[in-house]
Amino acid sequence: MRNLALMLTGAALGALGTVALTQSPVSFVGRAQASLADSYKQLNLFGDVFERVRSDYVEQPEDGKLVEAAINGMLTSLDPHSSYMDAKSFQDMQEQTKGEFGGLGIEVTMEDNALKVVSPIDDSPASKAGILAGDVITALDGDAVQGMGMQQAVDKMRGAVNTPITLKILRAGKGAPFDVKLVRDIVKVASVRDEKLGNDIGYIRISQFTEQTFDGLKRSIDKLSKEIGPDKLKGFVIDLRNNPGGLLDQAVSVSGAFLGRGEVVSTRGRQADDVQRFTASGPDLTKGKPIVVLVNGGSASASEIVAGALQDHKRATILGTRSFGKGSVQTIIPLQDNGALRLTTARYYTPSGRSIQAKGIEPEIVVQENVPDDLKGSDQTKGESGLKGHLANPDADNKSEEGGSSAYVPANEKDDTQLNKAIDLLHGAQKSAYFPPDPKAGVPN
Repeated sequence: MRNLALMLTGAALGALGTVALTQSPVSFVGRAQASLADSYKQLNLFGDVFERVRSDYVEQPEDGKLVEAAINGMLTSLDPHSSYMDAKSFQDMQEQTKGEFGGLGIEVTMEDNALKVVSPIDDSPASKAGILAGDVITALDGDAVQGMGMQQAVDKMRGAVNTPITLKILRAGKGAPFDVKLVRDIVKVASVRDEKLGNDIGYIRISQFTEQTFDGLKRSIDKLSKEIGPDKLKGFVIDLRNNPGGLLDQAVSVSGAFLGRGEVVSTRGRQADDVQRFTASGPDLTKGKPIVVLVNGGSASASEIVAGALQDHKRATILGTRSFGKGSVQTIIPLQDNGALRLTTARYYTPSGRSIQAKGIEPEIVVQENVPDDLKGSDQTKGESGLKGHLANPDADNKSEEGGSSAYVPANEKDDTQLNKAIDLLHGAQKSAYFPPDPKAGVPN
């Protein structure tokens, strides 16, 4: 509470400094005091409701759960990404960003009181069971998800390793919901994997951004460069499809591994001077080799930072379908022994100054996958613009906001139209005005 009070005091002082230039101190102070009085009245109203529920509800409620529910209600009314984490959930989140945790391996969001899959994590129980981006989870072990908070649903999916759970899935084009039985496991997020494509192309898949991502990327680039040889190496395919994001600092480091130098991303908060800029420290680990970056409707947040930076600097060609469009920053604020606050504190901007919030990254080369008939419709994501209560894009009206796109990726490489298009570009078998891009036409370093 002390930290929160200090934050609020700082905000009040900042407001006083700007308004005092145009208004008399008396009028401002009077208005501020009136606003503060109104806030206290609202807090008194909350106290009255709280006491009435405690004394008159048909069953004895738990005070702690009432307060947590009130906090969650306040935060979820702001935007889809702000939430409260109790102590256990906070610990789980910390484990996840380290790259290893127990559970099913599903990135989810709450949309219209429904739990929707953003992306399954590679090689997790969810991925192996065929859970797809865009699936809606309607029940967990027979308990309806509707009415649960997202954190409550996530907690229910977590559990002891080797214990089963049954998810009821609603999938577009499948008609009635169907059950999928999974067994919880330790989800080890090997966030980077690599392979040679033929004898001359390096393929690097980044599934999410954890504390281990940059180190894994460096190892992959070194390994592929040595195995293929600098003279034979045509370039790299960086696969960010269905990457739900992760740590901002890792996105900056990964971008630097290809850029060498220059701005990667900036964040802007509520105040006009609340701007932070993050720059690449390099060097370019690929030594200037051509790069094609793959994105789709499941590419969100940190993966969009990387794609946007490489696109603006003309360091890589972006290929695939429009990304998710999550252009906001969540700050994790620990609350002593009571968990943490996940609060949206800023929007982020690509090096050219564009916000992708509720718009996404539009590839230079749009390539659709051939979706099997039984999955058509279920492969589409609504994107950030389809989430209820999402932040508006500050640079445009809502009419210019874009929906999601396909998040389907074939299991077999030979059926992967986007990957094969990237390979053809690197081999010179297909030509495009967008490949290779001209770094001189990008934003200044």
